[in-house]
Amino acid sequence: MGSQGRDVSLPLFETKEAKGRSVYKLYAFTVFVGICWVWVYRWSYIPREGGRWAWLGLFAAELWFGFMWMLSQSVRWNPVYRYTFKERLSQRYEKELPGVDIFVCTADPILEPPNLVMSTILSVMAYDYPPEKLSVYLSDDGGSDLTFYALLEASRFSKYWIPFCKKYKVESRSPAAYFSSTSHPHVNATPFAEERLAIKKLYEEMEKRMERTLKAGRVSDEIRAQHCGFSEWNSGVTRRNHQTILQILIDGRDTNAVDIEGITLPTLVYLAREKRPQIPHNFKAGAMNALIRVSSEISNGQIILNVDCDMYSNNSEAVRDALCFFMDEEKGHEIAYVQFPQNFDNLTKNDIYSNGLKMINVLELHGMDGFGGPPYIGTGCFHRRESLCGKKYTKEYKGEWKKVVEKKQKESTKTLEERAKALASCVYEDNTQWGKEMGLKYGCSVEDILTGLSVQYKGWKSIYFNPPRAGFLGVAPTTLIQTIVQNKRWAEGHLQIFISKHNTLISGHGNIKLGLQLAYCIYNAWALNSLPTLYYAAIPSLCLLNGISLYPKVSSPWFVPFAYVTVATSTYSLGESLWCGDTLVSWWHSQRMTMVRYTTSYLFALIENVLRISGFGKTAFVITTKVADQEASKRYEQEIMEFGSSSPMFSILASLAMVNLICLVGGVKGLLIGKEIGFVEVFFLQFLLCGLLVLINIPIYEALFFRKDKGRLPTSLTFTSIVFAVLACLIPMY
Repeated sequence: MGSQGRDVSLPLFETKEAKGRSVYKLYAFTVFVGICWVWVYRWSYIPREGGRWAWLGLFAAELWFGFMWMLSQSVRWNPVYRYTFKERLSQRYEKELPGVDIFVCTADPILEPPNLVMSTILSVMAYDYPPEKLSVYLSDDGGSDLTFYALLEASRFSKYWIPFCKKYKVESRSPAAYFSSTSHPHVNATPFAEERLAIKKLYEEMEKRMERTLKAGRVSDEIRAQHCGFSEWNSGVTRRNHQTILQILIDGRDTNAVDIEGITLPTLVYLAREKRPQIPHNFKAGAMNALIRVSSEISNGQIILNVDCDMYSNNSEAVRDALCFFMDEEKGHEIAYVQFPQNFDNLTKNDIYSNGLKMINVLELHGMDGFGGPPYIGTGCFHRRESLCGKKYTKEYKGEWKKVVEKKQKESTKTLEERAKALASCVYEDNTQWGKEMGLKYGCSVEDILTGLSVQYKGWKSIYFNPPRAGFLGVAPTTLIQTIVQNKRWAEGHLQIFISKHNTLISGHGNIKLGLQLAYCIYNAWALNSLPTLYYAAIPSLCLLNGISLYPKVSSPWFVPFAYVTVATSTYSLGESLWCGDTLVSWWHSQRMTMVRYTTSYLFALIENVLRISGFGKTAFVITTKVADQEASKRYEQEIMEFGSSSPMFSILASLAMVNLICLVGGVKGLLIGKEIGFVEVFFLQFLLCGLLVLINIPIYEALFFRKDKGRLPTSLTFTSIVFAVLACLIPMY
């Protein structure tokens, strides 16, 4: 039965615009005027000598910062918020809900522990959704029998876990997250308490078995005898050289594939696509494309959800939320994907590394949604299979949800596996459009962003949905080096897009709205912020040391625009941060991490792109480790910055911190030993800037000189940073 005869006048979702925008637009206008007056001052008072080049460099930096501030208004100009009506969805389409294929990708059993991955798998298997329409695929790019063993364990545990979750409506449905939580609403109910205790015991036993096997580094012969799939791992199989390994651990077509209460279980599939040393495997994008093809043969769900292996489902109704957008009678046919925010459950109270992405999640993505849709960020995203496979949107297109994928009941699981294996071979994509016009795009370290952008270029729209209960929770980096390396990859990929034919200002013209074109540029130009930031963080301080004024006197009328822009933008930034749920301390941490990212991650991303264009480098994908040693974890919980290694990025941070410290001390010393009375008035803004940079760098000074733990900066780096800083301070600024 279709929707004919039903009341479809009420939408499945609604959209509301943000309130109070007139006040914001007044603020933005006044700041814009202030920025223009700053530019006028710079142009009108260029010195003929005595710091002329420093002045011109500062002018260029301020032109760039002003331009980027204007770009940033695109994600604040028209934010919208979405609300779903799941009860209407159930009333109209409960018997016609589409098949949903869920992709989980992992690549290394050491950096991404199997017990973490399995909790993610179990959380998505337990969705509040008809299990016969749910299929879960694990892509193991590490090709590890340890991961396969862990999935086998999870498939057995799911027979107990899924009915327990649905019976008591527990949240979250990740067993690791659920059993570590101290809040259990049914704890006083005796039947629940007994059953929960029994399930917890089963889970802990499974965890111990997985930990023993992982610690041993091999799957024992006793375990291998339990499943024929282990025969795939013979002596010739290595991580980078193996045949396609495909195992259907739970076949949803099988009437015997049921849980302990006799209810059908979701289909569960393990895939390690073929890898050969001489053939590029295209990282996560290649894994996703192999999953798209293999799943089309096994389950062919009309909706595809992909999540990172550490990003477990925290909301059992997330699938139904997404379907409210896809199946809406009026607007659903034009939606390609529904993006949930990337949230984390291991952030410290004040988010020391600013990994929470609060400003992006709570504000900026809503702003992009107001202009046609957010980017695809690689996890927590529901896709329409057709759009992901390259279909262009036309006004005549209408999604057909009534069609049912006919599963070949008479075909054996073994036959199905063998036929699907060919779709994950190394040579399957040769002379095809996979990685170009079909599936995820290749050749970019942010293949997800590029893929979403190309889908939008084809006429599709996307939706950003941030429900009260987070749809997904993951693991954020817990050390500084992990954070800046991750940000380097993001910035490098975004710059690749910016300087390519996919640039939104060029290819986006006529395909997406101007506001969305500008919004993408904010992120695409991340790496380009590094040079003006480095300049602004060093040159004014060095000029202070040399007695060269770069800003108007406090008594000058020209001081007003500088003061207003500084105070207004800082106050608004603080207000935004507090409104997004941050604390005052976390806002300060975000200011520090902005400086850290701009002068390390973004700088190295820029250098990598220059090298790649010059033929001296190539795109790489770095896996962020999901484990940390006990001492480092303790320091993270105490919000103590973790350095603990010598890195060129840390050398820049330490040297820049030392430059500002020396310049501030030198400036104060000059003031105390006889500078004229008007010295402070002339150099007030330079003193202020230098002083703020010193305050921001306090954790670096502690790591250089005072800390004794393993997270401190190496002594050798302390020495070299001092040498570099002293040499920089000796450079004449005239």
